[in-house]
Amino acid sequence: MIKWFQTNIIARVILLIARLYLGYGWLMSGLHKFTDGFDASGFLHKVIESPVMSMSGTAQYPNFVAFLEHFVLPQAGLINFLIPFAEVTIGIMLIIGLFTPIAALIGICMNFLFLFAGAVTVNPLYILLGLIIFISGFNAGRWGVDFFARHAFDNPFFRFFNYTRESLDGVNHR
Repeated sequence: MIKWFQTNIIARVILLIARLYLGYGWLMSGLHKFTDGFDASGFLHKVIESPVMSMSGTAQYPNFVAFLEHFVLPQAGLINFLIPFAEVTIGIMLIIGLFTPIAALIGICMNFLFLFAGAVTVNPLYILLGLIIFISGFNAGRWGVDFFARHAFDNPFFRFFNYTRESLDGVNHR
């Protein structure tokens, strides 16, 4: 199934739709935060005061709560810029198909951070779509900027993201 997502033209259509949907979601989320004014400090205080609880009544992710309290909260001003900036950047990269699996992976990491904080919302759906895009590698961005920049991707770093010689040369296994 993974190979199918990485090579098939029908999968490419599905990936394009998923990529555009996910990119639009990220872009709109980030733009709303920029235009409506975004302040994460209230949410951070709430997460620190009442974190996700385990069955035993203790914090499920105590290290994450400590990270938020001692590192993220003191940098709230920077975080208030970084979150919308990252969301807009991920959205644009997914929409235009630039470094597509990398953008999906960064989005997945952000979604998990939101989940650890207890914000479910669209995060599970975005993680699922992001994982499909990520494992699809170059095929997810073939109908995008990735196709035109493919010769720059022939190095070990991009091979991790399935930018292999075969996928870059356009071998199509139906």
